[in-house]
Amino acid sequence: MFSQAANRRYTLRTAAFMTGYAAINGMAMAGAFDGLQGPGRWMLAFAVAAPIAGQIWATLALVREGDEFARALAAKRIILAWGLCMILFSTWGLLESYAEAPHAPGWLVYPLFWLSFGVISPFVRTSRP
Repeated sequence: MFSQAANRRYTLRTAAFMTGYAAINGMAMAGAFDGLQGPGRWMLAFAVAAPIAGQIWATLALVREGDEFARALAAKRIILAWGLCMILFSTWGLLESYAEAPHAPGWLVYPLFWLSFGVISPFVRTSRP
């Protein structure tokens, strides 16, 4: 599986990246960036997205540190979670197009993926296909 040191590194990396994510979003919600125009607004969006990329890197770094079983199990869980996420988000998009469902912003796909991962993981206990 994953060593305690690898789990600790993952936890610290995820905490660091998600703290940055929460801090930037919190400042935006508090109005700290309300005066931004044009490219500044684009830079804000990229600044919020950067910690997401960092957290994905942290996850891949953890997977890389695991033994063969842990890597296979993590890959299977990630693939299944991503599939569920794509099904749910695509279905909602079709509901928006055809059934006048309210709009769901695209950034919701990231928390939806982790929600899917959390729901799927307890049921995926083997690395077999």
